[in-house]
Parts: sequence; structure tokens; C-alpha cells
Amino acid sequence: AMGWLPAQGRLAARLLVNLAASICIVFLNKWLYVRLGFPNLSLTLVHFAITWLGLYLCQAFGAFSPKSLQASQVMPLALSFCGFVVFTNLSLQSNTIGTYQLAKAMTTPVIVVIQSLAYGKTFPLRIKLTLVAITLGVFLNSYYDVKFSLLGMAFATLGVLVTSLYQVWVGAKQHELQVNSMQLLYYQAPMSSAMLLFIIPFFEPVFGEGGIFGPWTLSAVIMVLLSGIIAFMVNLSIYWIIGNTSPVTYPLYNMFGHFKFCITLLGGCLLFKDPLSVNQGLGILCTLFGILAYTHFKLSEQESSKSKLVQRP
Repeated sequence: AMGWLPAQGRLAARLLVNLAASICIVFLNKWLYVRLGFPNLSLTLVHFAITWLGLYLCQAFGAFSPKSLQASQVMPLALSFCGFVVFTNLSLQSNTIGTYQLAKAMTTPVIVVIQSLAYGKTFPLRIKLTLVAITLGVFLNSYYDVKFSLLGMAFATLGVLVTSLYQVWVGAKQHELQVNSMQLLYYQAPMSSAMLLFIIPFFEPVFGEGGIFGPWTLSAVIMVLLSGIIAFMVNLSIYWIIGNTSPVTYPLYNMFGHFKFCITLLGGCLLFKDPLSVNQGLGILCTLFGILAYTHFKLSEQESSKSKLVQRP
């Protein structure tokens, strides 16, 4: 669809789509929870269903070729995919946007711990020190959050743990099954939807007031469907970017990620009047410093590895 643009223009367009979609999905979902009281699991089900429909259309138009996989190969991944989206959305529903966003930053330290304990991977001291800064910043923000919620923090913790496991498993599964992210998601989305269809009646009303098939206004239905479309665009734009990576893309994509982090925090304060104390501000700065330092060191490692490969006879 963007073939008429030069390569740099296509990259910029994909990054902008990812930036806009990632920010919009947070604000729109928060608005649906706070203003409309739309049920969390039901909204997640809508996201999964629209994502699967979008992927079906993508493969029908030749954007990617599905690969035949057995259900048993994808089931654990679909379960963790379902869990991380549900708990992340519950964290957004129960916490301020600032606390939600900073809690997500804990995914990086947890992934490092999982890779160290389960896979025996080692990390240099400078990487570990950046994780200390990220963790300290998240702790400071949570401790001084005026709207601190124990339940919200429990959801955030579960979301981080399941998200970290999911990201580690996705990498392993892609290597094991020789598939890309869209081929995996093509199977995950419908399986995760089926899991939620079974679970929703036990936790949320299906019909009537507050249910997915309740008496919602037309504007509410449009906003819910729009949320699902934006969720699909987040996944699709990530695939676009990953599928077109280069030495220039990595720092640019990370720069957009940091910008997205700051805009989301600022938007929470302006749109939802989230209170922000001085101590919380220090926590945010500490976390942002840790993220920036971690990104810098990882990029330096990549450049060093490439240089060693080039220098080999």
C-alpha cells in the first residue's frame, strides 16, 4: 500500500502509524473503562476477534502466507497471549495511566531475570545497573501515587510477569517453528478468542446492563470497534517495522518508543487529571534514564557484534 513511497518514507510512515496507534489505544481503552464502564474481558475479546479478521484479510491479499501448525504447538502461547492482554488491560483499568505505563517498563528487568534463570544467559554489569534504575523509578512512582490501588498493582504485576513470559516464548517459538510474528498471531488470535468466550460468562455479564450485548449506544459501539481496529494496527505496524529492520531502524524505533512513553504519561495527566507529585516525577525520570541507558548499551552491543563479524577472516 505504501510502495509508491521511498524506503525512508515507508519507514517513517510505519513508525508514525505505530506511534499514533500505541498512544491512541491506551487513551481510548482508558476512556472506555472510565467513561462507559465497558467490561474488560469483553473488550479484549473484541480486540482478538478484529485482529484475527484483519490478519485473515491480510493473508487473503497476500501480505503473508499462513503456515500449517498444530494446535498443541500454539496453545501455551495463545494462553499466555490471552493472559498478558487481559492483565495489562486490567492494570490500565485499575491504575492511573502513569502507573500503568511505568509498570510496563518492568517487563525488561523481568525478561532479563527469566533469561538468566531459565536459559543461563549472562548480562554485563552495566545492563544490570540500568535495570536497577528502572526498578527504583517504578517503585518510587508507585509508592507516592496518590491513587495507589493494591488490586491495580496486583494486576500490573501479573501483567508484567505474563507479558515477559510471552515475549520470551514468542522468540523461542518463532525459532522452533520457523514462523514470523504474523503467522503465529494468525493462530493465536482465534484460539485466545475461544478461551475468552468460555471465561467471560463466569466473570462478566453477557446480556443486559454492563454486558457485551447490553444496551450500548451507537457511539459506544463505534468506539469499541475503533479500539479493536487500533489494537490490530498496533500489531500490524510492529510487524511492518520488524520485517524491515536495518542498522538505522533500531535507534529510530527506540527513539519513537521513548517519545511514546513520555506522551502517554503527559496525556494521562492532561486528559484524565491524574495527579503527579514531585516524588513521582523523580521516579519517572529515574525509570526513563534507566530505559535510555539500557537502549544505548544494547545498541552498542549490537554494533560491537556486527563489527566482530565483519572483521572475521
